[in-house]
Amino acid sequence: MKTVLASGVFDLLHYGHIRYLEDAKKFGGPDAKLIVIVATDDTVVKLKGHRPVMHENQRRALVEALRVVDESLLGYVDIDMVAVLEEIKPDYVAVGWDQDEIVKMLNKRIREKNLSTEVVQVGKFDEEELDSSSKIKRRIVEDSRTQQ
Repeated sequence: MKTVLASGVFDLLHYGHIRYLEDAKKFGGPDAKLIVIVATDDTVVKLKGHRPVMHENQRRALVEALRVVDESLLGYVDIDMVAVLEEIKPDYVAVGWDQDEIVKMLNKRIREKNLSTEVVQVGKFDEEELDSSSKIKRRIVEDSRTQQ
């Protein structure tokens, strides 16, 4: 059985998240195990400059409740992806279609540590109206303004 690792913030879970995770799991084949790393609240603040809407434990529980996900874990506070790779030893790490810099960084670190993990990119989805947390937040703000 192949193991696929995916990661993200997963704040305001939406259809784009589901598609990403479904496509990620496919890289491992029909019997693959999908493990998802959910960013901690502190990591979100470091990377995005703001706290997530939902607490890290709630985000992790929601992700783990998805049928496609076999296991979910909170990420490391120091954002050490190599430590995660060394601990989980996935066959694949799936990243988004627009994550070229992360692909380069991961491939470099995988070579340095002589790991057998392959980095794969999930393809771009068709444009969906509400396929990102930021679009959902914008829509809520817009709707609240029109109702005032």
